[in-house]
Amino acid sequence: MAVLGGGDVSRPAPPFAAAAVLPIAALTALSHCAAALLGKGYWFDEVYMLAIGRFHLDWGAADQPPVTPALAALADTVAPGSLVTLRAPAVLATGCAVVLAALIARELGGRRRAQAVTALAQATALFSTFAGHWLTPYTLEPAQWLLLIWLLVRWIRTRDDRLLVAAGAATGLAAMTKFQVLLLCAVLLLGIAWCGPRALLRRPLLWVGAAVALAMVSPTLVWQHVHGWPQLQMTTVVAGEAEYLYGGRAGVAVQLILFAGVLGVGLGVYGAWCLLRHAEFREYRFLPAVGVVLYVVFVATAGRPYYLGGLYAPFVAAGAVCLESVSPGAVRRWALRVGTVTAVAATVAILVLSMNITPPDVGDRIAKAAATAYRDLPEDERDRTVLLGESYITAAYLDGAAPRYGLPQAYGTNRSYGYFTPPPDTADEALYVGAEPDGMREHFVTVRNLATIDGDLKLFLLRERRHPWPQIWSEQRSLTVS
Repeated sequence: MAVLGGGDVSRPAPPFAAAAVLPIAALTALSHCAAALLGKGYWFDEVYMLAIGRFHLDWGAADQPPVTPALAALADTVAPGSLVTLRAPAVLATGCAVVLAALIARELGGRRRAQAVTALAQATALFSTFAGHWLTPYTLEPAQWLLLIWLLVRWIRTRDDRLLVAAGAATGLAAMTKFQVLLLCAVLLLGIAWCGPRALLRRPLLWVGAAVALAMVSPTLVWQHVHGWPQLQMTTVVAGEAEYLYGGRAGVAVQLILFAGVLGVGLGVYGAWCLLRHAEFREYRFLPAVGVVLYVVFVATAGRPYYLGGLYAPFVAAGAVCLESVSPGAVRRWALRVGTVTAVAATVAILVLSMNITPPDVGDRIAKAAATAYRDLPEDERDRTVLLGESYITAAYLDGAAPRYGLPQAYGTNRSYGYFTPPPDTADEALYVGAEPDGMREHFVTVRNLATIDGDLKLFLLRERRHPWPQIWSEQRSLTVS
């Protein structure tokens, strides 16, 4: 054992059970690769990432930082139109999360079985299974949170302060992907100040790591400040969407737990109890406090039910470690076997569902209708006409299909599109895709319905613009999807 600064002694950890963990991670990645290959179409958030990365990449956007759109832009440059290449970072992150979960179990003292069970629980977590092959910020986030937590629990065992600088870099990357990690860090610091180990807060390199994280995220924070902090306004928007998407706060409260999966719920609840009751976990008691606080915050604010996706593994790991240390009775063995079979069966079913949930031609139908109407315009009129999407989803579908159908860049006043550059002043007409252009009627002399694309989705031609585009943008900008 190595003696480190401050009189702390590093205790040895069990060997990493590579032969048990890596096959689970590889199988997880391969199953998501298959889902990426066999999926029927782009998930709408992927189209959004691709549109931002292709046409609007900046240090920030209204509802997210730039890492995911940048990855989408890179994939589009390397292999244009390849769904598998686009989704490769998400598949890799989902597989890495499985390994990181097992490494957390190892740091808590888990041997081969505990590491394998923790890895399996992470691999079969319901939301990770459903979305783990889509390139979105929320599919990259669990691996980033688990990396941060692994570095933290490893520091508790080794007291190697270099890990704190690495944790700062991990936090910076996570914050440039999704801002929720900043809340996680704040709650972690409060939990450690309350429950210990308080020695962490006295380490100079902890604050060096914090400075590294702040330096990494500062460009997107500056972007948010310049644009009036739309990300903070998104909290109200998300809460407003929770009622019809998830059943309100009650639905969010249930799903925040159920998304851990069959093994995740059972071992996670047991692990939380072990962290509070067992003396060997005394220095990790801040974890239950952090979990409870974040759970209450996300329910109270009606957040998304996948927000805790990166926090299941520490509790599962503690439960698996405790289970490994007791005598394996027949009931316990059968419970674990039934839980494993059920978890795997649920994973297969959800993976198949996720491959079939997106209509493969929704973007094509929108783009074809717009392209037909655009080509039917006289050439001199086309030069003065822009594409407008009522929602950010519609605008993103138009942008995503633009190269295939020879369409110009799309515009819109919804979500991040409302903070992008408005159309040029030379454009005085617009092809508008949406339900009804009610907000645009006062800004154009004539509004004509050209076609119905699908259900309530229609195509309108707006002519003779009355007001400047910046005025239209300032009046019509909205973060809410109607």
